[in-house]
Amino acid sequence: MKKFLLALIGVFFLFSAQAQPSKDFPAKTLDVLVFSKTDGWKHQSISSGIKMFSDLALTEGWNLTATEDARLFTMDFLVQFDVVVFLNPTQDVLNEKQQQAFQTFMETGKGFVGIHASADCEYDWEWYGKLNGAYFLTHPPAQEGKVIFEDFDHPSMEPFKGMDSYTTFDEWYSFKANPRENVHVLARLDESTITKADNDKWKMGDHPLIWWQEFDGIRSFYSVFGHTHEAFQDPKIQAHYAGAVNWAGRR
Repeated sequence: MKKFLLALIGVFFLFSAQAQPSKDFPAKTLDVLVFSKTDGWKHQSISSGIKMFSDLALTEGWNLTATEDARLFTMDFLVQFDVVVFLNPTQDVLNEKQQQAFQTFMETGKGFVGIHASADCEYDWEWYGKLNGAYFLTHPPAQEGKVIFEDFDHPSMEPFKGMDSYTTFDEWYSFKANPRENVHVLARLDESTITKADNDKWKMGDHPLIWWQEFDGIRSFYSVFGHTHEAFQDPKIQAHYAGAVNWAGRR
C-alpha cells in the first residue's frame, strides 16, 4: 500500500510517501526527511529533486517526508527519522533553537546527505559547516564539466564503477576551504574542462566535489550534483543518491 500526503498551510509544505517493504527490499526500512527551505537563491530543480526522492522511496523501500518548514525541527519530530537530506537549501534556514534540536538529533547516530546548495547554507553555524564538509565560495557559469572519480569504495559510487570520469552539465561549486583533510573524497572536478568563466576565482587546483565522513556517531555525505532538473532525471545520479541515503541510514 502506498500513501501520499500533501499539506499546504501558508508557507508550510509537507509531502510524505511510504512504501511497505517487500521481500525484495532490505530488512531495514529507512525513514528519510528531505528538507529544502531557502532563504536565498531558490533552485528550480528542487521540485525535480523531490520527485526523484519520492520515486526512490517506492523502489528502495523508504518512508519519505519532504518539507520546507523549519518549524518542524524539534526533537519530537526529528526522532522518527534515520536520514536527513538537505536538498538545495540556502542561507539561514534554521533559528538557534532549531539548530540545537537538529544537532542533538544528529548526534544520536543519524545520517546526513547534503545536495549541491547545502554548501550555501548556515554560514554562521560552525557545526553545520563541519557536517556538510565545506561552504560554497563561487562557481563559473553552469556548463558541461568532467568529474574525475577517485574512489569507488562507497555505495554512492556503484553506478559509476568501471568509469574513470563522468561528463555532465551542472553548476560546479568551489569552496571556501578544501575539505580533503577532513573528509574522504570520492570525486573531483577536472578544472581543465571548464571553458566558460569570467575569472579564475572558482579554481581550487585540487577541486573535490563528492565526499563522505563519519564523526560523533554521524554519517555525512555531500555531492555537488543537483543544479538542474536534468541532474535529478539522470539514472546514474539517481542511483548515486540512492546509495548515499542507504549508506547514511546504515543499510
